[in-house]
Parts: sequence; structure tokens; C-alpha cells
Amino acid sequence: MSESSAASALRHHDLLGIYCNDHLAASTGGVELVSRMLSRHRGTSHEGKLEELLGELREERSALQSSMAALGIPVRQYKQVASWVGEKLSRAKLNGHLLSRSPLSELVEFEFIATAVLAKRAGFETLREIAAVDSRLDAALLDRLIAQADKQHDWLADARREVAAEIFGGDPGPADAAAGT
Repeated sequence: MSESSAASALRHHDLLGIYCNDHLAASTGGVELVSRMLSRHRGTSHEGKLEELLGELREERSALQSSMAALGIPVRQYKQVASWVGEKLSRAKLNGHLLSRSPLSELVEFEFIATAVLAKRAGFETLREIAAVDSRLDAALLDRLIAQADKQHDWLADARREVAAEIFGGDPGPADAAAGT
């Protein structure tokens, strides 16, 4: 499909711009959150996987920017700045401790990033659908990013259960056992 016919097959380019910029802003917040989590988990069993996750999130953010450029979608910097500031402000929320970090903070962070990974996966699935009608997007790359998000979520689900068990007690067990499968 030629670029002009691909562009004509793509509907609601303006809405896609909003959608992609929202996902890019969330990606910026995710990179910031995982960077903060990594600084708190140096020397723990989570350090290596958080480092891997951070590298993958940065790569995915770059892939999203490249996809947006291929589709002629400009990056809205104000959304990037708002996401960065929002992540910094989220650190000030109250969670049972006024002057120190609550153990609950760690659980909330793992839950939040696990949920964000699912949302990111959905964004890549949407772009994958677009790649079926618009050859400007790299379908193979999007397939790889979707699979990568699945792997990330599997690990994060396990890590989240470990953190919950450390805080509240219990046996975290593997994700499939927790789901009854």
C-alpha cells in the first residue's frame, strides 16, 4: 500500500494523535516511576528485573515516538511535562505515614506499574490493528512489544504478590496458582 493510500485508509488522524500522545505521556510517567522503584530496590531480588523493565520501557517509548513520526503525529510536549510533574507529585500522597515511606507505597507502586503495563499493551494492540491497514507502522515490532508487555506483566504480578505477602502475610505463590488456573 502506498503512503498516500495508507494515510487515506487511516481514519480520525486527530483522535489517533490524542490517543498516541496520551500513551506517550503515560510512558514518560512509567519510566519515572520505575526509575524511582529501582532506586529503592538496589541490592534486592527485584533490582535486576526492574533494570530490565526500565530499559524495555525506554525502548518502547522510543518505538512509540517512531510510530507517531511515521504516521505524522506530532509529540505534544505539554503532555510529557504534565506526566513528569504528575509522577513527581504522586510521591507526596498520604498513605498512612506522614514523614516516612509507608510499606504500602511499595505495593501500590507494583500494582500501578502492573496495571500500566496492561494499558500500554492495549495501546500497542491498537497500533497493531492500524498496522494492518497502514504499512508505515512496523507490525513485527508491535507484535514483539505486545509479547514483551505480556512477559513484563507476568513478572510484575508475581512481584506484586510477593510484596503483598511481605506486608500482610501469606504465601504469594505463582500467578497461575493465585488465579486458580
